[in-house]
Amino acid sequence: MIINELEGKVKGKGIRIVFTEGWDPRVQRAVIDLQANDVVHPILLGSPEQIQKCSEENGLDVSNIEQIDPLNYDGIEEMAVKMVELRRGKMDLEQCRKALQSSNYFGTMLVQMGIADGLLGGATYSTADTIRPALQLVKTAPGQPLVSSCFLLVKGSEQYIMGDCSININPTPDELVEITVQTAHTARQFGIEPKVALLSYSSMGSAKGECVAKMAEAATRLKRMPIDFEVDGEMQFDCAVAPEVAALKAPNSKVAGHANTFIFPNLSSGNIGYKIAARLGGWQAIGPVLQGLNAPINDLSRGCTSQEIYKMAIVTAAQKALGI
Repeated sequence: MIINELEGKVKGKGIRIVFTEGWDPRVQRAVIDLQANDVVHPILLGSPEQIQKCSEENGLDVSNIEQIDPLNYDGIEEMAVKMVELRRGKMDLEQCRKALQSSNYFGTMLVQMGIADGLLGGATYSTADTIRPALQLVKTAPGQPLVSSCFLLVKGSEQYIMGDCSININPTPDELVEITVQTAHTARQFGIEPKVALLSYSSMGSAKGECVAKMAEAATRLKRMPIDFEVDGEMQFDCAVAPEVAALKAPNSKVAGHANTFIFPNLSSGNIGYKIAARLGGWQAIGPVLQGLNAPINDLSRGCTSQEIYKMAIVTAAQKALGI
Protein backbone atom coordinates (compact mmCIF):
# COMPACT_ATOMS: atom_id res chain seq x y z
CA MET A 1 0.00 0.00 0.00
CA ILE A 2 2.79 2.42 0.90
CA ILE A 3 4.58 1.88 -2.40
CA ASN A 4 1.33 2.41 -4.31
CA GLU A 5 0.77 5.67 -2.46
CA LEU A 6 4.32 6.84 -3.14
CA GLU A 7 3.99 5.87 -6.78
CA GLY A 8 0.94 8.08 -7.07
CA LYS A 9 2.88 11.01 -5.60
CA VAL A 10 5.78 10.76 -8.08
CA LYS A 11 3.98 9.61 -11.20
CA GLY A 12 4.09 12.04 -14.09
CA LYS A 13 6.60 14.39 -12.45
CA GLY A 14 9.47 13.40 -14.76
CA ILE A 15 11.90 12.79 -11.89
CA ARG A 16 15.19 11.74 -13.46
CA ILE A 17 16.75 8.67 -11.85
CA VAL A 18 20.17 7.32 -12.88
CA PHE A 19 20.66 3.55 -12.93
CA THR A 20 24.36 2.80 -12.71
CA GLU A 21 24.10 -0.75 -14.09
CA GLY A 22 22.41 -0.31 -17.44
CA TRP A 23 23.82 -3.62 -18.62
CA ASP A 24 21.93 -5.69 -16.01
CA PRO A 25 18.72 -7.42 -17.23
CA ARG A 26 16.95 -6.82 -13.90
CA VAL A 27 17.62 -3.10 -14.22
CA GLN A 28 16.48 -3.06 -17.83
CA ARG A 29 13.19 -4.82 -17.00
CA ALA A 30 12.55 -2.36 -14.18
CA VAL A 31 13.23 0.79 -16.22
CA ILE A 32 11.05 -0.43 -19.10
CA ASP A 33 8.12 -0.67 -16.67
CA LEU A 34 9.00 2.57 -14.90
CA GLN A 35 8.99 4.51 -18.15
CA ALA A 36 5.88 2.76 -19.50
CA ASN A 37 3.99 3.68 -16.32
CA ASP A 38 5.38 7.25 -16.33
CA VAL A 39 6.72 6.78 -12.81
CA VAL A 40 10.20 8.23 -13.37
CA HIS A 41 12.41 9.27 -16.25
CA PRO A 42 15.10 6.56 -16.17
CA ILE A 43 18.68 7.03 -17.37
CA LEU A 44 20.74 3.91 -18.08
CA LEU A 45 24.52 4.12 -17.70
CA GLY A 46 26.87 1.91 -19.66
CA SER A 47 28.41 1.47 -23.08
CA PRO A 48 25.99 1.05 -26.02
CA GLU A 49 27.52 -2.35 -26.68
CA GLN A 50 26.96 -3.55 -23.09
CA ILE A 51 23.38 -2.29 -22.98
CA GLN A 52 22.48 -3.67 -26.40
CA LYS A 53 24.02 -7.08 -25.68
CA CYS A 54 21.98 -7.37 -22.49
CA SER A 55 18.74 -6.34 -24.15
CA GLU A 56 19.20 -8.70 -27.09
CA GLU A 57 20.13 -11.66 -24.90
CA ASN A 58 17.07 -11.14 -22.71
CA GLY A 59 14.52 -10.12 -25.33
CA LEU A 60 14.18 -6.58 -23.99
CA ASP A 61 13.73 -3.29 -25.83
CA VAL A 62 15.37 -0.28 -24.18
CA SER A 63 15.79 1.74 -27.37
CA ASN A 64 13.46 4.48 -26.08
CA ILE A 65 15.19 4.71 -22.69
CA GLU A 66 17.73 7.51 -22.24
CA GLN A 67 21.25 6.08 -22.18
CA ILE A 68 24.57 7.71 -21.34
CA ASP A 69 28.00 6.23 -21.91
CA PRO A 70 30.44 7.54 -19.28
CA LEU A 71 33.33 6.92 -21.68
CA ASN A 72 31.78 9.11 -24.40
CA TYR A 73 30.13 12.02 -22.68
CA ASP A 74 30.45 15.52 -24.11
CA GLY A 75 30.53 17.22 -20.72
CA ILE A 76 33.13 14.96 -19.14
CA GLU A 77 35.83 17.65 -18.87
CA GLU A 78 33.51 20.07 -17.10
CA MET A 79 32.46 17.22 -14.82
CA ALA A 80 36.08 16.32 -14.02
CA VAL A 81 36.93 19.93 -13.18
CA LYS A 82 33.92 20.13 -10.88
CA MET A 83 34.95 16.87 -9.23
CA VAL A 84 38.46 18.22 -8.53
CA GLU A 85 36.82 21.16 -6.77
CA LEU A 86 34.60 18.87 -4.71
CA ARG A 87 37.49 16.62 -3.69
CA ARG A 88 39.43 19.68 -2.44
CA GLY A 89 42.90 18.56 -3.35
CA LYS A 90 42.43 14.87 -2.57
CA MET A 91 42.27 14.01 -6.29
CA ASP A 92 43.89 15.76 -9.25
CA LEU A 93 42.30 16.23 -12.66
CA GLU A 94 43.70 13.03 -14.14
CA GLN A 95 42.55 10.98 -11.15
CA CYS A 96 39.07 12.46 -11.49
CA ARG A 97 38.94 11.68 -15.20
CA LYS A 98 39.83 8.08 -14.41
CA ALA A 99 37.29 7.80 -11.57
CA LEU A 100 34.55 9.11 -13.85
CA GLN A 101 34.99 6.09 -16.09
CA SER A 102 33.19 4.22 -13.30
CA SER A 103 29.42 4.50 -13.59
CA ASN A 104 29.16 4.99 -9.81
CA TYR A 105 31.26 8.16 -9.79
CA PHE A 106 29.86 9.33 -13.12
CA GLY A 107 26.26 8.81 -12.03
CA THR A 108 26.85 10.51 -8.71
CA MET A 109 28.27 13.55 -10.51
CA LEU A 110 25.17 13.67 -12.72
CA VAL A 111 23.14 14.03 -9.52
CA GLN A 112 25.58 16.47 -7.93
CA MET A 113 25.45 18.74 -10.99
CA GLY A 114 21.64 18.62 -11.16
CA ILE A 115 21.52 16.70 -14.45
CA ALA A 116 19.70 13.89 -12.64
CA ASP A 117 17.52 13.98 -9.51
CA GLY A 118 18.60 10.73 -7.91
CA LEU A 119 20.63 7.56 -8.32
CA LEU A 120 19.98 3.86 -7.79
CA GLY A 121 22.80 1.33 -7.91
CA GLY A 122 24.16 -1.79 -6.29
CA ALA A 123 22.61 -4.59 -8.34
CA THR A 124 26.17 -5.71 -9.08
CA TYR A 125 28.23 -3.31 -6.94
CA SER A 126 28.88 -3.48 -3.21
CA THR A 127 27.24 -1.03 -0.81
CA ALA A 128 30.62 0.69 -0.35
CA ASP A 129 30.94 1.19 -4.12
CA THR A 130 27.62 3.05 -4.16
CA ILE A 131 28.02 5.04 -0.96
CA ARG A 132 31.67 6.13 -1.27
CA PRO A 133 31.09 8.43 -4.29
CA ALA A 134 27.98 9.83 -2.64
CA LEU A 135 29.86 10.73 0.55
CA GLN A 136 32.74 12.25 -1.41
CA LEU A 137 30.71 14.22 -3.94
CA VAL A 138 27.10 14.76 -2.82
CA LYS A 139 28.02 14.67 0.88
CA THR A 140 25.67 14.74 3.84
CA ALA A 141 22.75 17.15 4.01
CA PRO A 142 23.11 20.30 6.14
CA GLY A 143 22.82 19.42 9.80
CA GLN A 144 23.28 15.71 9.17
CA PRO A 145 26.49 14.34 10.74
CA LEU A 146 26.19 10.84 9.32
CA VAL A 147 24.55 8.60 6.74
CA SER A 148 22.41 5.70 7.88
CA SER A 149 19.91 3.31 6.36
CA CYS A 150 16.59 1.67 7.02
CA PHE A 151 14.36 -0.99 5.53
CA LEU A 152 10.62 -0.92 5.05
CA LEU A 153 9.12 -4.30 6.00
CA VAL A 154 5.71 -5.00 4.45
CA LYS A 155 3.30 -7.93 4.74
CA GLY A 156 -0.29 -7.38 3.73
CA SER A 157 -1.51 -4.20 5.42
CA GLU A 158 1.22 -4.31 8.08
CA GLN A 159 4.38 -2.28 7.76
CA TYR A 160 7.40 -1.60 9.94
CA ILE A 161 10.66 0.32 9.67
CA MET A 162 14.03 -1.12 10.73
CA GLY A 163 17.34 0.73 10.99
CA ASP A 164 20.30 0.81 10.72
CA CYS A 165 20.71 -2.43 8.80
CA SER A 166 23.46 -1.72 6.26
CA ILE A 167 25.76 1.22 7.10
CA ASN A 168 26.95 1.90 10.65
CA ILE A 169 28.81 -1.01 12.21
CA ASN A 170 28.71 -0.14 15.90
CA PRO A 171 27.09 3.25 16.46
CA THR A 172 27.72 5.28 19.59
CA PRO A 173 24.86 6.76 21.67
CA ASP A 174 25.24 10.05 19.77
CA GLU A 175 25.11 8.23 16.44
CA LEU A 176 22.10 6.20 17.56
CA VAL A 177 20.30 9.46 18.32
CA GLU A 178 20.95 10.68 14.78
CA ILE A 179 19.96 7.32 13.27
CA THR A 180 16.72 7.39 15.25
CA VAL A 181 15.79 10.90 14.13
CA GLN A 182 16.61 10.09 10.50
CA THR A 183 14.64 6.84 10.59
CA ALA A 184 11.61 8.51 12.16
CA HIS A 185 11.72 11.09 9.36
CA THR A 186 11.79 8.32 6.75
CA ALA A 187 8.90 6.55 8.46
CA ARG A 188 6.84 9.72 8.08
CA GLN A 189 7.79 9.94 4.41
CA PHE A 190 6.31 6.47 4.06
CA GLY A 191 3.12 7.56 5.82
CA ILE A 192 3.96 5.79 9.10
CA GLU A 193 3.58 7.76 12.33
CA PRO A 194 6.72 6.60 14.13
CA LYS A 195 6.59 4.86 17.48
CA VAL A 196 10.27 4.10 17.96
CA ALA A 197 11.73 1.29 20.04
CA LEU A 198 15.46 1.17 20.76
CA LEU A 199 16.17 -2.55 20.83
CA SER A 200 18.45 -4.64 23.00
CA TYR A 201 18.51 -7.94 24.90
CA SER A 202 17.22 -6.05 27.94
CA SER A 203 13.95 -4.29 28.72
CA MET A 204 14.15 -1.18 30.88
CA GLY A 205 17.25 -2.23 32.78
CA SER A 206 16.41 -5.94 33.19
CA ALA A 207 19.96 -6.86 32.15
CA LYS A 208 23.36 -5.20 32.07
CA GLY A 209 26.05 -4.78 29.44
CA GLU A 210 27.71 -2.29 27.12
CA CYS A 211 25.05 -2.69 24.43
CA VAL A 212 22.25 -2.20 26.97
CA ALA A 213 23.91 0.91 28.39
CA LYS A 214 24.36 2.64 25.06
CA MET A 215 20.76 2.00 23.98
CA ALA A 216 19.46 3.28 27.31
CA GLU A 217 21.69 6.34 27.01
CA ALA A 218 20.46 7.04 23.48
CA ALA A 219 16.85 6.77 24.68
CA THR A 220 17.55 9.19 27.53
CA ARG A 221 19.12 11.73 25.18
CA LEU A 222 16.24 11.48 22.73
CA LYS A 223 13.68 12.08 25.45
CA ARG A 224 15.49 15.29 26.39
CA MET A 225 15.27 16.58 22.82
CA PRO A 226 12.37 18.57 21.30
CA ILE A 227 11.36 15.67 19.04
CA ASP A 228 7.81 15.20 17.75
CA PHE A 229 7.57 11.41 17.87
CA GLU A 230 7.37 8.83 20.63
CA VAL A 231 10.49 6.85 21.51
CA ASP A 232 11.44 4.49 24.32
CA GLY A 233 14.03 1.92 25.26
CA GLU A 234 16.01 -0.01 25.77
CA MET A 235 13.65 -2.95 25.17
CA GLN A 236 13.55 -6.44 23.77
CA PHE A 237 11.75 -7.05 20.52
CA ASP A 238 8.86 -8.95 22.10
CA CYS A 239 8.37 -6.10 24.54
CA ALA A 240 8.31 -3.66 21.62
CA VAL A 241 5.59 -5.44 19.63
CA ALA A 242 3.51 -7.59 21.99
CA PRO A 243 1.11 -5.71 24.33
CA GLU A 244 0.89 -8.63 26.75
CA VAL A 245 4.69 -8.72 27.10
CA ALA A 246 4.90 -4.93 27.34
CA ALA A 247 2.38 -4.96 30.20
CA LEU A 248 4.84 -7.07 32.19
CA LYS A 249 8.18 -5.60 31.12
CA ALA A 250 7.38 -1.92 30.45
CA PRO A 251 3.93 -1.09 31.84
CA ASN A 252 4.50 2.67 31.82
CA SER A 253 5.80 2.92 28.24
CA LYS A 254 3.74 4.57 25.50
CA VAL A 255 5.81 2.75 22.85
CA ALA A 256 6.19 -0.79 24.23
CA GLY A 257 3.72 -3.21 22.67
CA HIS A 258 2.91 -0.80 19.84
CA ALA A 259 6.24 0.05 18.22
CA ASN A 260 6.44 0.27 14.43
CA THR A 261 9.96 1.65 14.03
CA PHE A 262 12.92 -0.28 15.40
CA ILE A 263 16.49 0.88 16.00
CA PHE A 264 19.09 -1.86 16.33
CA PRO A 265 22.21 -1.52 18.50
CA ASN A 266 24.65 -2.50 15.74
CA LEU A 267 24.93 -3.56 12.14
CA SER A 268 25.11 -7.28 12.90
CA SER A 269 21.79 -7.37 14.73
CA GLY A 270 20.10 -5.05 12.24
CA ASN A 271 21.22 -6.91 9.14
CA ILE A 272 20.44 -10.32 10.65
CA GLY A 273 17.09 -9.10 11.98
CA TYR A 274 15.64 -7.77 8.75
CA LYS A 275 16.87 -10.80 6.78
CA ILE A 276 15.25 -13.23 9.22
CA ALA A 277 11.99 -11.32 8.85
CA ALA A 278 12.28 -11.41 5.05
CA ARG A 279 13.43 -15.00 4.59
CA LEU A 280 11.58 -16.82 7.38
CA GLY A 281 8.79 -14.42 8.26
CA GLY A 282 7.52 -13.73 4.76
CA TRP A 283 7.99 -9.98 5.03
CA GLN A 284 8.92 -8.01 1.94
CA ALA A 285 12.02 -5.93 2.65
CA ILE A 286 12.29 -2.70 0.65
CA GLY A 287 15.67 -1.01 0.94
CA PRO A 288 18.17 -0.12 2.07
CA VAL A 289 16.90 3.44 2.00
CA LEU A 290 19.85 5.76 2.61
CA GLN A 291 19.31 8.63 5.05
CA GLY A 292 21.28 11.81 5.67
CA LEU A 293 22.64 12.41 2.16
CA ASN A 294 22.22 15.71 0.35
CA ALA A 295 20.44 14.02 -2.58
CA PRO A 296 18.43 10.83 -3.14
CA ILE A 297 20.99 8.07 -3.68
CA ASN A 298 20.08 4.51 -2.79
CA ASP A 299 21.70 1.12 -2.74
CA LEU A 300 20.31 -2.18 -3.99
CA SER A 301 20.92 -5.66 -2.73
CA ARG A 302 22.94 -7.72 -5.17
CA GLY A 303 20.23 -10.36 -4.91
CA CYS A 304 17.48 -7.91 -5.91
CA THR A 305 14.74 -8.64 -8.42
CA SER A 306 13.48 -6.30 -11.12
CA GLN A 307 10.35 -5.70 -9.05
CA GLU A 308 12.45 -4.67 -6.07
CA ILE A 309 14.40 -2.28 -8.31
CA TYR A 310 11.09 -0.84 -9.51
CA LYS A 311 9.98 -0.20 -5.92
CA MET A 312 13.32 1.28 -4.87
CA ALA A 313 13.14 3.65 -7.85
CA ILE A 314 9.78 4.83 -6.50
CA VAL A 315 11.32 5.36 -3.05
CA THR A 316 14.23 7.29 -4.56
CA ALA A 317 11.89 9.50 -6.58
CA ALA A 318 9.70 10.05 -3.51
CA GLN A 319 12.73 11.28 -1.54
CA LYS A 320 13.17 13.92 -4.23
CA ALA A 321 9.48 14.82 -4.47
CA LEU A 322 8.83 14.88 -0.71
CA GLY A 323 12.21 16.22 0.40
CA ILE A 324 14.82 13.94 1.90
